Amino acid sequence: AVVSTQSTGYGGSLFGGGPYDKEDEEADIVYESIDKRMDERRKIKREERLKEEIKRYRMEKPKIQQQFEDIKRELGTMSSDDWSAIPDVSNMTRTKKNKNTRAERFTPVPDSMIERIASQQGHNTYASSGIQTALPGTATSLGMKTPAPGELDLLQIGVAKNSMLGVKLDQASDSVTGQTVVDPKGYLTDLNSITPRNLGDVGDIKKARLLLQSVTNTNPKHAPGWIAAARLEEVTGKLQQARNIIVKACEVCPNNEDVWIEAARLQPSEMAKSIIAKAVRNLPQSVKIWDKAVQLEDDPMAKRRVLRKALENIPNSVKLWKDAVELEEPGDARILLGRAVECCPTSVELWCALAKLETYENARKVLNKARQKIPTDRKIWINAARLEEANNNKEMVHKIIERALTSLKANMVEINRELWLKEAEECDQAESPITCQAIVRTVIAIGVETEDRKHTWMEDADSFTANKAYVAARAVFAYTLTVFPTKKSIWQRAAFFEKNHGTIEQYESLLQRAVTYCPKAEVLWLMRAKSKWLAGNVPEARSILNDAFGANPNSEEIWIAAITLESKNSEHERARKLLQKARETAGTARVWMKSARLEWCLGNLAGALQTIQYGLGKFPEFPKFYLMKGQIELQQGNKEKARNTFDLGMKRCPNCIPLWVSLATLETCDDNITKARSILEKARVRNPQNDELWVHAIRLEVKAGNDNVAQALLARALQTCPKSGILWSECIFMAPRPARKTKSVDGLKNCDNDAHIVLAVARLFWLERKMKKAKEWFIKAVKLNPDLGDTWATYYKFTAAHGTEDELKILVDKCVQADPHHGEYWCKTCKSIDNWRIDGNTEVMLKLCAKSLPELR
Repeated sequence: AVVSTQSTGYGGSLFGGGPYDKEDEEADIVYESIDKRMDERRKIKREERLKEEIKRYRMEKPKIQQQFEDIKRELGTMSSDDWSAIPDVSNMTRTKKNKNTRAERFTPVPDSMIERIASQQGHNTYASSGIQTALPGTATSLGMKTPAPGELDLLQIGVAKNSMLGVKLDQASDSVTGQTVVDPKGYLTDLNSITPRNLGDVGDIKKARLLLQSVTNTNPKHAPGWIAAARLEEVTGKLQQARNIIVKACEVCPNNEDVWIEAARLQPSEMAKSIIAKAVRNLPQSVKIWDKAVQLEDDPMAKRRVLRKALENIPNSVKLWKDAVELEEPGDARILLGRAVECCPTSVELWCALAKLETYENARKVLNKARQKIPTDRKIWINAARLEEANNNKEMVHKIIERALTSLKANMVEINRELWLKEAEECDQAESPITCQAIVRTVIAIGVETEDRKHTWMEDADSFTANKAYVAARAVFAYTLTVFPTKKSIWQRAAFFEKNHGTIEQYESLLQRAVTYCPKAEVLWLMRAKSKWLAGNVPEARSILNDAFGANPNSEEIWIAAITLESKNSEHERARKLLQKARETAGTARVWMKSARLEWCLGNLAGALQTIQYGLGKFPEFPKFYLMKGQIELQQGNKEKARNTFDLGMKRCPNCIPLWVSLATLETCDDNITKARSILEKARVRNPQNDELWVHAIRLEVKAGNDNVAQALLARALQTCPKSGILWSECIFMAPRPARKTKSVDGLKNCDNDAHIVLAVARLFWLERKMKKAKEWFIKAVKLNPDLGDTWATYYKFTAAHGTEDELKILVDKCVQADPHHGEYWCKTCKSIDNWRIDGNTEVMLKLCAKSLPELR
């Protein structure tokens, strides 16, 4: 043997088992930085060496392309005659010769044919094995001729086969009706009970059996080993063997309750009762065994007898007392609970259950005794507060909760804010609102830093709202507003909460207090006035807006709200006077625009144009003036003036997309496709990331019949705006029908949270008549962006065609609550001059928008 003299060193760590402290960590960092620096120094040499090795390898083993480089260069000097002289490549593939496979096909000959041929030729039906025997055949004792050992009777084999098949069919069939008598359920049960018998399973079972046998032999007092052995036999289908094992276990481990319970489980009902009886004699203090004994009884009276016997042996078991009480009538249950609290004085559940069954005065005494026995539990105090609330003693509820905190603190109990708020939520769900409010007011400020109060309390309110504990959430808002009475955001959130989950009276009462504390908050005044207006109380809404003018004299929002209120109620002269006063007082671009729109809606086109002209003199960069002016001129039939107006607007407001689109639409209507195309191209140069411009350009090409150009534009658009749901929606329905699913998957990968792409998928399912999936995707779309009106309109159209009246009504109510403001078709419907009188009526707008939607294609 050759012994190496080179030492390889110790490969492990000498100090691997020692503690790893901060100094070791610093040393590792230093060594790591040194290694990195040394590696950087060697990097250049290493790369040069690698390049040289690659170069040397390429020289030794060049690629096929490199080997023919010189020959390929010579091809450049060939003339055309040389090229034409090159012969064509012939088909050098070898074709397989047609083989005569018919001669190789064999068909088995029926027994009847063999018998017929044998009878014609005078031969027997025995097939000889080729061995000659001395006795060709002998007769049996029954007189039947049997073939010799070297012969087979093919005819009799066929007859036997047919007879065996008939016997099997007869066993599985009914002799009268011919129907099978195999029970399918029983057959499946039998299949489930069949134990796998492959070699691997059998080997595993044998190993497990030997292992468990070793466990029980080595440590016979180990009960889990016996239980595992019995269950192994049960799994393998040997139930009797399992019972024998567990019976032996009961003899070896008579003091283990799990063994007795397992034995009862494996035995039939009557045997199980006798086994549990033996278990009770061996372990009279086991609650589990007594509980199993109760479960084995079917008669309620027998259950009561077992439980009373159990309580004689284990009087301090709370579970047994609870089981016994559940079987009794209220009168007997009260007596039992009286005895139960004497035996188990530390069980809060038993004390509270007894208090519920007693009268008011006795319940107070019971809870007082419970507080003395268990001074550290909060549930007794909360039940006492709920008791006072249930008996209309509401002023005591808050005092009891305060005393509870004082008493618990005196008994060194930590006040856990989260647990107490959880109790408040349970009180809310148990219809104890006064107790719930008292708990919230008392514990909400515990353990919260001063700077975190607003954020933490708003989170508490949101959590209660999510869990439908509205009383608790209202209590949080009420307490927060007492601490921050001038915070507009809190008042606004509280108002939205009351609007969604409260009554109209609670909503208006809150807003009335809100404007008292925050008179400069315009949104609160507007919410209050709108609530009165929607309720039909127009004079009260005017009065509220008048008070709002007093608090905010130059507020544009309040002016516009007052004008809208008058115009919606057909008080056009009052609206004109308010607008004139607003132009003199506020004089904003929006006020001038509202003035022009009112004249336009009333049919005074000349007055509207004059108002717009004045407005443009004051606000020349306000884009809506140009839009309105161009639309009015189109309504008058002056296309050239409208074209000039849109063109001037684009120069002064190049970032206003509707102006570019309006001019392009005007040119398209005049069949100036080329000019419209150039306008949209200029718009995309000024606004390169705007997906709306790309969509209009694509639709323009589709309208002109240039489908290939439209597809190319769509590809460029998706490269520029890969996250645009509008573009992906357009892409899905521009694709051929077989490719739409693939496009929808690609769209969802790029922008799965965009309502436009989700709406497109819903429409795709609708087109494929998959109504259930379409409905699911419509619901997902309205949840993703409830402000998108096109989604609501398409969902309404779908439900009207394939839903019920109740579903349609629920959908309309949800849409009214969401109050959408965006969407291509929604905005067209809402801003149409023909619909100005119903502007703000979401239900009517929803139906009109659904009618204006294009048909599925």
